[in-house]
Amino acid sequence: MPIPFAEARRLILEHVRILGVERLPLLAAAGRVLAEEVVAPCDLPHCDISAMDGYAVRTADCRPGTLLEVTGFIPAGGRPQPAVTAGCAVKIMTGAPVPAGCDAVAPVEETEERPGSVRILQPVSPRRHIRYRGEDVAEGDVVIPAGALIRPPEISMLASLGRVMLPIRRRPRVAIVSTGDELVEPGETRQAGQIVNSNAFSLAAAVQECGGEPALLGIARDDRESHRQLLGAGLDYDVLITSAGVSVGDRDLVREILAELGVRQVFWKAAIQPGRPIAFGVRDNVPVFSLPGNPVATLITFEMFVRPALLHMQGHAGVVRPTIKVRLCEPAKKKPGRVRFLRVQVRASESGLVASTAGDQNTGILRTMVRANGIGILPAEAQQFAAGDEIDVHLLDPIWTLREGA
Repeated sequence: MPIPFAEARRLILEHVRILGVERLPLLAAAGRVLAEEVVAPCDLPHCDISAMDGYAVRTADCRPGTLLEVTGFIPAGGRPQPAVTAGCAVKIMTGAPVPAGCDAVAPVEETEERPGSVRILQPVSPRRHIRYRGEDVAEGDVVIPAGALIRPPEISMLASLGRVMLPIRRRPRVAIVSTGDELVEPGETRQAGQIVNSNAFSLAAAVQECGGEPALLGIARDDRESHRQLLGAGLDYDVLITSAGVSVGDRDLVREILAELGVRQVFWKAAIQPGRPIAFGVRDNVPVFSLPGNPVATLITFEMFVRPALLHMQGHAGVVRPTIKVRLCEPAKKKPGRVRFLRVQVRASESGLVASTAGDQNTGILRTMVRANGIGILPAEAQQFAAGDEIDVHLLDPIWTLREGA
């Protein structure tokens, strides 16, 4: 009996472990997942600093037209000068430490420089153009939580805090095995009835896109020994993904050979369309995903089931892409009892976000996956959807890029 979509994903995530930790240099950690929270060892800024080029002043002295004696100069990176006293100012550059006694910085463009003095031209309010110690980060703050993706802003923060090595979750090593006598590799001469092994490459690209390290182990031919050899090798990796051979045909050997190799099947068949014959099992903490052979179903089941698992293994705080509410541009229908995944193009309209189908929804039409920037999720209990009905869309492209004429 096929299990519900949500139940299938829940079971997968329950059976997938988070990988161990490695320490990496700061720049090598970009794009990876932080294994431990980062606590600030100091305040940022470290001291009160100027946010403008200008003059450090006492606002009590700064009525428009006032002439102040300039008693010093502090460049960026300079050391603090003696305190600013009544009737005086200190020339200061952006990023320089603010001297004691001043409570504002008058921007250079709001002053008139003279030899040894400066005239204030505009009113100056207290605290203006000063970045105070700790206003960004206070010592002891958790600045980056565990599970965060290390992006350029995180790199900047970590560098500012003096971190040069980071604890990072290890990337999963993912074995990919395609099955079938009909398959040939890209570039090989294709005979009548043969099919290019595109799934291995789309899966490898999808694994890389979510941070894994793919290993293409080759094609398991339709005999037990070939299956046993390649599937057995795949179980030495952190994850094994197979493509095709998971249905009920005479040559669908994957589930049988995996069982002989000690893989415990968690479920077989999910109440979804496309992708119903997906299977999931585990051996010694190695998750095994047996995906359908149809290229569209392969990509969709990877997106909905494998991608969240790989992100979870890397310790990501969030493992499922955002889902938004969108109105359908045309009617749709489906079989009852299954969640249907509709390949759609999301775009902005005068009435809000709308979704149109990316083309013929037959699972043999791979071009719809090229066109789609979202997957409409049509719930199991419903059968008919009218134009204008609101549905959930699982975003594939967060910027909703549409390619005209695709």
